[in-house]
Amino acid sequence: MSRATREAYRDRLLALLGGHPELMCLDSDTGLFGAEHAAAAGDQYLNLGIAEHNLMGIAAGMAASGRMPFVNTMAAFATSRALEPIKIDIAYNKLPVRIAATHGGLAAGHLGPTHQALEDLAVMRVLPGMTVVVPADAAATEAFVEQSLELAGPLYLRLGRKPSPALPAVPPPVIGKAQTLRQGGDVVLASCGPYPVLACLAAADLLAGQGIEATVLNMHTLRPFDTRTLVAAVRPASLVVTLEEHWRSGGLGGAVAEAVAEEAPTRVLRLGMPDRFVDEVGNQEHLVAHYGLTAERVVRTVRTALDAAARAGRTERVDVTA
Repeated sequence: MSRATREAYRDRLLALLGGHPELMCLDSDTGLFGAEHAAAAGDQYLNLGIAEHNLMGIAAGMAASGRMPFVNTMAAFATSRALEPIKIDIAYNKLPVRIAATHGGLAAGHLGPTHQALEDLAVMRVLPGMTVVVPADAAATEAFVEQSLELAGPLYLRLGRKPSPALPAVPPPVIGKAQTLRQGGDVVLASCGPYPVLACLAAADLLAGQGIEATVLNMHTLRPFDTRTLVAAVRPASLVVTLEEHWRSGGLGGAVAEAVAEEAPTRVLRLGMPDRFVDEVGNQEHLVAHYGLTAERVVRTVRTALDAAARAGRTERVDVTA
């Protein structure tokens, strides 16, 4: 069943409010919380309007006073317009603010580059003490909202906009622990977020039909990063391919490359958005396909790299990102 991660966040938070008087829901008038949701939350809901800088500052003050605020706004605004108070007021003071950032990646593709969040993971994962999580479906979102109640310090939760399919049945996700969705000894496919994870699962099926077995990792937590699970999967493999709805620099691909370089040197190929602002008009599905964040692109990348290595008898640099 398809369900939007942002709606899963909203509904689970509303269900938790009654049993947790310390929780607060701070809204930014994005339309996620309607009148009926505000009424259900009562005094634990506050709509601050389109004022993201104030939103984070007030959340920090509440957290410093013993509350646990969940703040929601669009990812593009949370990590650019409101970055200063997130860095100085929230992260610096290690405050338990939960930043629910909707419209992550290309989810607001129809609104153009001003509303697309393709740098947010790079920005947030470098802030000391900031937990960074990207659920791949609604069930994971609900689990992470609940788990965050026991988490020290701030959290960045990247959410989508539209309904996305549920992942295959796997053990419940845990913040800080990568999910192994499929095992294979030839290559490792690492991704995060609904579209990339589903694409890697589909790519693994296609590769298996060609005699290539892939481990598929859902690296939903970029910080703290589960290097142990990644390295265990990488050691028997000859190639790692990452896929993300983010610019290629600084996000999941960067985190994987850093960990692999230090712990288990193996070739890493990073697939993501090209290093330019989006110049194509369309919704999320169109842009994901247009920019090649697809199973077919993953398969082509794996085959090109493995075939070149086989011909040369060694791993060599091949341009497979075009």
